[in-house]
Amino acid sequence: MNIMTIADQKAVIAYDPEIDMFRGEFLGLSGGADFYATDIEGLHREGEISLRVYLEACEKSGREPYRHFSGKFNVRIDPRLHEAVVIAAGSKGQSLNQFVAEAIQKQTSAS
Repeated sequence: MNIMTIADQKAVIAYDPEIDMFRGEFLGLSGGADFYATDIEGLHREGEISLRVYLEACEKSGREPYRHFSGKFNVRIDPRLHEAVVIAAGSKGQSLNQFVAEAIQKQTSAS
């Protein structure tokens, strides 16, 4: 994963060949905050600036800067995969929700 932590906030980093720079975008914010640089040091510096400006703008406007997650989301998958997952969950004595949550936890290292 191309994830960088800047001031305790996670940002996804991608290379943009059209401008020959790296682009960072913060995750988990209620709005957009991105930044660009040609190297890692620059990403840290520009990311800190971008995040600070975003948080200041939120404070001035009275907007909550961070997204709140409910713990619920819908997933659309092929019906055959849906059936296979239900069978796999049942074979482990788990609900579909338990099975999917465990699989996501393994893939993301989230607790």
